Amino acid sequence: QVHLVESGGGLVQAGDSLRLSCTASGITWRDYAMGWFRQAPGKGREFVGSITWGGGSTWYPDSVKGRFTISRDNTTNTVYLQMTHLTAEDTAVYYCAASQRGYTSNQYDYDYWGQGTQVTVSS
Repeated sequence: QVHLVESGGGLVQAGDSLRLSCTASGITWRDYAMGWFRQAPGKGREFVGSITWGGGSTWYPDSVKGRFTISRDNTTNTVYLQMTHLTAEDTAVYYCAASQRGYTSNQYDYDYWGQGTQVTVSS
């Protein structure tokens, strides 16, 4: 059974940093690129970054580029999302996801999803 479990969310002030973690089990880790998405209330799911299995390539949308960094530890099956200079617009539920189709930005290319972790940024 596949499990992706996010952690690290919480309430922070604008300008703060936060690191999210996502640990996977039940999948062959090396077969999957990993992505992070977020969904704010009343909005669709938004891509915030992805990383190849080896970690050598990452992809970010302009909305987070330079502020968010994805990394992964292939010894612990964990992917991280380091977020800096947070603003109220970053408030959302954050999801990690696993894809066998490369480090795509398309949510429909992802095979497995975590349950999400809430990030709230107060201004």
